[in-house]
Amino acid sequence: QVQVVESGGGLAQPGGSLRLSCRASGSVFDYYAIQWFRQQPGKLRELVATIQEGDVISYANSVKGRYTISRNNAKNTVDLQINSLKPEDAAVYYCAVQTMSDRRWYWGQGTQVTVSS
Repeated sequence: QVQVVESGGGLAQPGGSLRLSCRASGSVFDYYAIQWFRQQPGKLRELVATIQEGDVISYANSVKGRYTISRNNAKNTVDLQINSLKPEDAAVYYCAVQTMSDRRWYWGQGTQVTVSS
């Protein structure tokens, strides 16, 4: 069974930065793709960043220039760096991983980001 755990959420001020981490069973390099989503209050879940086989990276237009997804070999995580925090960044952030073997997706329980002055 694949387990996925997000961490790094918390309270931050507008203009500040946060670094979220995603940990999955085994090595994060053993998955075909890893994605970060956010779900703002009262809204649907939104895909914000993807990293997949071949180090192909993509971002939602709404977060380009502020969000960075990367694999951290030392920590065995896929991280999401969020800079210049805006009120709309307040959300629950979810990590999803896609297996190499059967291309199924597995989800974490989410980590809460709160943006407040």
